[in-house]
Amino acid sequence: MEWRHLRADTHRQYGEFSWGLVIKGALVRRTFRVVVTMRLCQAAAASRGPLRLMLFPFRVLHSVATHLAAMDFSWQTRIGEGVALTHGWCIVLSPRTVIGRNVTLFHGVTLGQRDRIAADGARLTEYPVIEDEVWIGPHATIVGGVTIGRGSRIAGGAFVTDSVPPYSVVSGNPAVVVKSGCTPDVANPAPL
Repeated sequence: MEWRHLRADTHRQYGEFSWGLVIKGALVRRTFRVVVTMRLCQAAAASRGPLRLMLFPFRVLHSVATHLAAMDFSWQTRIGEGVALTHGWCIVLSPRTVIGRNVTLFHGVTLGQRDRIAADGARLTEYPVIEDEVWIGPHATIVGGVTIGRGSRIAGGAFVTDSVPPYSVVSGNPAVVVKSGCTPDVANPAPL
């Protein structure tokens, strides 16, 4: 499963796939290196065979890769095929965030948890869900149990605390829908 994801991630990065491009990207592109090490960790964690023994070394590699890329990017975050990290500095992803396919994240993006107190006094911890083909601009912050609808665009600097309908453009703090019916912005969409 994770190998299919890595193929799609490579296609998003280069517009095509080859194992040579995976190796090249892992060596020379700090943002792509983070994606490769994440997929290696996920493949090892899902393995029932000898690859499972590589989980600890892969986690160390991922930790080094995220440190060098200045990201807080958990290998446990559920991310669909074809993720693209553009520039990448200072991306913060909560481990329980769910990200769909062909999603683009720019530098400074935060996808984080939000705690709130329910009417019965219980503490609720919620995490965002990002659907397929979403574009999230520089320094956008999305927190809590919100869903960002398929094909939406989140403008740079937006602060999102409410769900966003599919194919919408949102901007501002607090974020508001400024356009509906937009076309998804996916460079080099991975063939899924």
